[in-house]
Amino acid sequence: MRNILVTGGIGYIGSHTTIELLEKDYNVVILDNLSNSDIRIKDRIEILSGKKIKFYEGDILDNSILNKIFEGENIDTVIHFAAYKSVGDSVKMPLEYYNNNINGTVNLLRAMKRYDVKNIIFSSSATVYGEAKVMPVSEKTPLMTPTNPYGKTKSMMEEILTDVYKSDNSWNVVLLRYFNPVGAHKSGLIGEMPNGIPNNLMPYISKVAAGELEYISVFGDDYKTIDGTGVRDYIHVVDLASGHVKALNKIEEKCGLKIYNLGTGNGYSVLQVIKAFEKAANKKINYKIVERRSGDIGTCYADPKLAKEELGWEAKYEIDKMCEDFWRWQCTGLKSLIEDEVLV
Repeated sequence: MRNILVTGGIGYIGSHTTIELLEKDYNVVILDNLSNSDIRIKDRIEILSGKKIKFYEGDILDNSILNKIFEGENIDTVIHFAAYKSVGDSVKMPLEYYNNNINGTVNLLRAMKRYDVKNIIFSSSATVYGEAKVMPVSEKTPLMTPTNPYGKTKSMMEEILTDVYKSDNSWNVVLLRYFNPVGAHKSGLIGEMPNGIPNNLMPYISKVAAGELEYISVFGDDYKTIDGTGVRDYIHVVDLASGHVKALNKIEEKCGLKIYNLGTGNGYSVLQVIKAFEKAANKKINYKIVERRSGDIGTCYADPKLAKEELGWEAKYEIDKMCEDFWRWQCTGLKSLIEDEVLV
């Protein structure tokens, strides 16, 4: 299995995964509608990998482009990243999220079935565990109803893929539940590009460090954690990307349906992340303690043992490396995109 369709392959996790695939000599075809990505990232992927990639600009809701790809590219496996991912936006625009994430995934799966392509790796999320009460979170942790439309779409997509497998056991489906992806490629050429004010912690911290935002709000300092602030499992995006290559090896074994957590197994508090970023940027990060957010829990981190046992995968990078690489991206790659400079 060497011809991989990566939906959303110009995006944050998709671009890093594409580089990992190219380094392992997979042939990559990207489908991306560029709604939350920048076409110039394609050039940077090719610079970093030294290889050309096939790129189609289009949408997973568009049957004509799906047919064109499956008819012309001899695809044997799909890695599916093409979903909207902002929790806040999903609350404001639930219909758009359900249409893109649910209907788009069903449309993609129908196209795969038409062309007898029955191997898929799905970009899921630890949000499907909801407000888990017991830590660490393992794949056996009971799922709870997520508190927002984004999380609900991830849970529904998992159910759809599970039902597809149950209906036809010749499918191979790997569901990868991410914890908190951060960091960037070590080159500084590619990284996360949130639209507007970031929802996630590290991009927000980075903008404060860059002087674009005044301070970061820390939601609560009275949790039962090391310093009272919320603790989460942050994973370097390159570690996350390598997990997809390991999952492809599992698919090649005709694995059936498999589910894996991708996390470090360690939690870092908000203040620990701020301190690590201060070290990376050599700058003071201003923050203010504010009230807890409704629905937040004090601690959430992964039990990644199953991925290590069955995939031979484990995270390599710790928080200092995550912050260093993200800051390099903020100062070089992202800055050059904003200023429309050419980096080679």
